[in-house]
Amino acid sequence: MRHSRRTAFASVVGLGLATALGVLPATSASAAPNGTSASYAAYESSQENANANRAFFEAVQRSVAEQRAANPGLMAVTVTYNTRNAPSFRSQISRSTQIWNSSVSNVKLQEVSSGGNFAYYEGNDSRGSYASTDGHGRGYIFLDYAQNQQYNSTRVTAHETGHVLGLPDHYSGPCSELMSGGGPGTSCQNTQPNSAERSRVNQLWANGLVASGMGTKG
Repeated sequence: MRHSRRTAFASVVGLGLATALGVLPATSASAAPNGTSASYAAYESSQENANANRAFFEAVQRSVAEQRAANPGLMAVTVTYNTRNAPSFRSQISRSTQIWNSSVSNVKLQEVSSGGNFAYYEGNDSRGSYASTDGHGRGYIFLDYAQNQQYNSTRVTAHETGHVLGLPDHYSGPCSELMSGGGPGTSCQNTQPNSAERSRVNQLWANGLVASGMGTKG
């Protein structure tokens, strides 16, 4: 799900088909995997992806430290979002929010009418859905119409939201991993993060630094 080249705080990650769209406040991105199992595996093992993973986690670390420094006694961080630019996907976004809020305890998602830490957008792009985010609750999620018809739409939305919460792609993972994204194919209907993914998000939002696994697959 990732095809990204990052600036200091920005990343572009998707469901295996995405890169940034110029019409939105996105960073530049490299070519995405073409949607086959071989292309997912090749990209995941590439130096580009390794570098992207490292930059991703470093951005997460900085952002978590900022959150905790501003609110040292905070037990749970609230990340706000708006759906004004994705009216067709409000039900999927709502389900995705419920999934994540019931799965983790150190961060909560909350909808606002405007503004927020990140926003959802919808539209057409041959490269699919993606998240453009610093890896920790800032940025936006783009939801592609065609991809959301081909794949389980709630899985797509929950997966992209997982990027905002700090999780990288893991194309080679099984369907039981939410962050395996498009890797398991269109038949995969799982919309829930597994125990490792839930634990990682709680770790990221509970501590100023990622405890371990810098640059590892998530």
